[in-house]
Amino acid sequence: MTVHKKASIMIFHDELCQVFNGLMTALSLQRAGAEVTVFFGSRGINAVHKEKIKELKCLPDQPEAEQQKVMARMEQMNLPMPEDMLLMLHMEGARLLACPLNKNVFEFRDDDFVEGVVLADPETYYTDIVMLADMNLVF
Repeated sequence: MTVHKKASIMIFHDELCQVFNGLMTALSLQRAGAEVTVFFGSRGINAVHKEKIKELKCLPDQPEAEQQKVMARMEQMNLPMPEDMLLMLHMEGARLLACPLNKNVFEFRDDDFVEGVVLADPETYYTDIVMLADMNLVF
């Protein structure tokens, strides 16, 4: 018997390690057969901006040397970057949603978003996605 699960993942931070963890979780759930929706709100919307995604920092509250050490280790481990994981999620059928309110607050244009990202519908996002999900994870 196949059990179909729905996963709602919300990313509200633009710190690289948080974004990485949220996207890796989404990708793992997607590949395990779950129907995945990833919502980017608050500062997390920077993770789906074509230019700002390149500026995300891991451990921004730590000294520069510690940040560089972690980034070098991630590179040595050949871990995918958020840009790669977003493309994988999009190509594998996950829904990638950006908060329309934060789009306006941060003055993003529609063409600022990476491929596959669309604006969430405030009328239905919570009722049709969050409330129906078997799991809601927040990063």
